[in-house]
Order: sequence, then C-alpha cells, then structure tokens
Amino acid sequence: MGMLNLMRLMSVKRRRRQVQVPHDGLIALRAKRKCSPCQQDGDSQGAADIEIPDLPEDIWRLIHSLMPMRAAARAACVSRSFLSSWRCHPNLNFSSEAFGLNRNACGKEELAGLFYSKVDHILKRHSGIGVKKLTIKVYSDYSGKGSSYLNNWLQIAVKPGIEELIISLTQFQAKYNFPCSLLSNGSGDSIQYLHLSNCSFHPTVTLGGLRSLTRLYLCCVRITENELSCFLSHSLALEQLEIRYCDRIVCLKVPCLLQRLISLKVFGCDNLKLIENEAPNVSIFAFQGDKTQLKLGETLQMKSLCMVRSGYVYHARAELPSIKPNLESLAIKSFKETAFAPKLCSKFLCLRHLSIALIGFFPAYDYLSLASYIHAAPSLETFYLNVMQRYVQNVSIFAHPADLRSIREEQHHSLKSVRVTSFISVKSLVELTCHILESTTSLECLTLDASQTGFRCDTPGSKIGKCPPLDRDIIMEGHRGVLAIRRYIQPRVPSTVKLNVLEPCSCHSTEL
Repeated sequence: MGMLNLMRLMSVKRRRRQVQVPHDGLIALRAKRKCSPCQQDGDSQGAADIEIPDLPEDIWRLIHSLMPMRAAARAACVSRSFLSSWRCHPNLNFSSEAFGLNRNACGKEELAGLFYSKVDHILKRHSGIGVKKLTIKVYSDYSGKGSSYLNNWLQIAVKPGIEELIISLTQFQAKYNFPCSLLSNGSGDSIQYLHLSNCSFHPTVTLGGLRSLTRLYLCCVRITENELSCFLSHSLALEQLEIRYCDRIVCLKVPCLLQRLISLKVFGCDNLKLIENEAPNVSIFAFQGDKTQLKLGETLQMKSLCMVRSGYVYHARAELPSIKPNLESLAIKSFKETAFAPKLCSKFLCLRHLSIALIGFFPAYDYLSLASYIHAAPSLETFYLNVMQRYVQNVSIFAHPADLRSIREEQHHSLKSVRVTSFISVKSLVELTCHILESTTSLECLTLDASQTGFRCDTPGSKIGKCPPLDRDIIMEGHRGVLAIRRYIQPRVPSTVKLNVLEPCSCHSTEL
C-alpha cells in the first residue's frame, strides 16, 4: 500500500486537492485488508478508480514495471490506471516466497493447489506480451504435478522479447523435459540469461543456439556433452557459463568460437574427465573436482581463479606464477594436502586477493609455510585463511611455547586485511600470525575467528536461531585458540592495527 500513499501525496501536491476514492473502492480496499496477501496476487476484480497525478501513461507503466510482482498485482487491484499495464507486467516471479506461501502452514496437496491456482490466475490475466523476465521455482512438494502446467505457463509467457528465463525445480532429478521447441521461431532470440535446474535439456541442431544469450546456468541438468557442445557452438554471444552437478557430461569442450566468453565455472560434475577450453578470452575460471584433467588453453589473460581440489595449495604455489602470471584473485579449497607450500623465488606480481581453505581430516599441516604465498605476492591486499580441520595431531602452542620460528623475508607493504577463520591453538598457526604482524608494515585489520562455526547466534541482530551443535573437543579447542591469541599474539599487535577476536558463541559455552 506504500505506492498508493505515494500517489495520494503526489496528487495533493500537484492538484492541490485530496484524492477521492469512490465508496465501492473503499469497500474493496477494506475487503482486501481482511484477506491474506496470498489471495491478493493477480486479482484485479473490483478495482477502484483512484485519482493519480497527471503523468504520461508511459511514465506510469515504467513505475509499475519497476515494482515487485506482488506489489504490482496489488496496485492493479485498486487502480484501473494500473490494470492495463499489469496485463503487460515485464517481471513475473512465481515462487512460494513471492506468493507468501508458508510450506509448514498446510499439507502438501493444499500447498500444491494454492501454488498452481495462483500461477494460472495471474497468467490468465496477463496478455503474455512484454514479459522480460520469467522466474518459476517449483518445490519438491508439488513438482510432481506433471509437465503440463509448466509447459502451459511457458507457452503463455515466453514470447519474442523475453530476456531472462529461470526454471528451477528444486526436487532432485525432477522428471521434466524442457521444451526446446519453445525457443525456436524467434522466441529465444532475445534471451540473454537462461537458468535451468533439475530437468532435462536436449537442444538439437534445428534449435541451434540463442543469438543474444550472454549467461547460461545449468544445475543438475540431464544433457549430453554432444548436445551441450552443439548448443555452445551456436551461442556466440555467450560471456558466462556455469555448470553444476551435470553428471552426464564426460568431456566438456569449449569452442574457440566463443570469443566473448570471460567466465567459466564447473562444479561437482562427478563423471567429468576432461575440460578442454579453446575460448581465447576466459579470465575467470572456477572448478571443483580431483580427477578431471584441465586443458585451459591460453592462460596469460587469467585474472581470477577459484579451485576446490585436493593438493592444490602446493600445486598453485609451485606452478601458477609461471603459467598464470597475471592472476589478481586466487581462492583455493583443499581437503587433502600431502606437502607443505614450497618456498620458491617465483612471484605472483599481480595478485591482490588470496583465500586458502584447508578443510578436512588430513595430517598435521605447517601453516607457517603459507608465508611463502604472502611474500611471493608484493601487491597482496587481503588474505583469508580457513583452517577448519578436525581431530588432527598438530602441535599445540601450549605444549611447546618456546622457540617460535620466524622467517627472514623482506617487509610487505601492501597487505591491509587478514582474517583467519576457525582459529586454533596450533603452534605453526600462531607462528604464521606473528610473522604477518612482524613483517607487514601496511596491515590495518587482523581478524581471528575462534568460534569454529564462522558465525554466532548471540550477535545482536542475528537471524540465526541457534548455532549448530559441536563436539566438546571442538568447543574446547576454540577456547584454547582464544587463550593462544591473548597470550602470544595480542601483545605483538601494533597500535596501528585493529585486532578483532571472535570467541566461541555463548550457546557453546554452556556445553562445556
């Protein structure tokens, strides 16, 4: 109703008289307040004539198009001035969140009926013309209704001129076959972003590609490598490609025809054996997997690299400076490291942001060896380290408090912010932190998070109900980490550096 108040205020200022709402309009408004918000969406019957500022119709259409779908539907319910523009509303978002449906308030069958009736109700009152963005998120509670509903909705809303199409079926491996014919005959020529989740997608040669497509996102989609290769080779405007958990792809070949492709991300495709990239301008690459062979082609233009791969902390320090010398951002997550980061002369001359996560149960790790990364990157500004390792036999600072190791290196003059998550009392981690403090002249902020969860439910304004339960040994290690910080690190912090220490949440203290 905030939009209506705004219109009334504008009308007073422009026309110097109060907005007049007919008596039947007041009755309609009162009736709307008594019903639930979900029952209002798309219902335009009983609309009241509300006097609004004398602006050009195209201005009001623009204002209406910028409103969220639910608010736009409500405005159309109470003003015939907005009713015509509602029939061409460009942004349609069909999800339980958009409708305000509470999945816990009623049974699955009732929820399914509400969702489908609402979508049908809205689309019957929509001309299907002018849709720029269509989002359909069908949850597992009612994705089993069959493909006929989805196909009917797509037939109405997917017309020439649509720019974004998001179909997200959250039921894993939902049995829905996306109708590729829907994108033929010019209907898909304007699509710039295509997002498909948990469905089958089988593009053919007759479909070709989408001439305006710049972003393609596929998650848990059943598509073969040949189908994908054919589709990509005809999508010459593509700039961003992201593929997640598509297990039917064994070999991913990115053709050299994709001259505009700058971002390639592949996660969790378990059967993928090879990625062969021939696109010449990929500058952002992200990948998760241990067994896949990577042939990334020309890598001098690579600016950002994110790798979730065992053993990659060692590999990256040993090989990346020579093969990807222009990296500006590097993020590594490793679940297994058999060797420490080597100390080498090679440099990351352009690297400004570094993130390393050592997560898992692998043997004790010498965190001080990571200083090799810092001093190899003279332009480094931020360093983030996550050491969420459980039950490893690292040497505690309290067992051997004497003889802290130090490394003779040149002073670092660029590093400004350092954050260590899941801080523990491991001696080599204390040594690394002390080394950073002593060798960095530019440091402004040091955050040491010993909460062991990465968040706290007792933080003011937190929306988290309660932190997840942790084993007693993990909670105790968090408190030992805080003690190590206070005793061995805090006294070394210069006055120019802001130290933030995040202790374990109070809800975990009660479990000791």
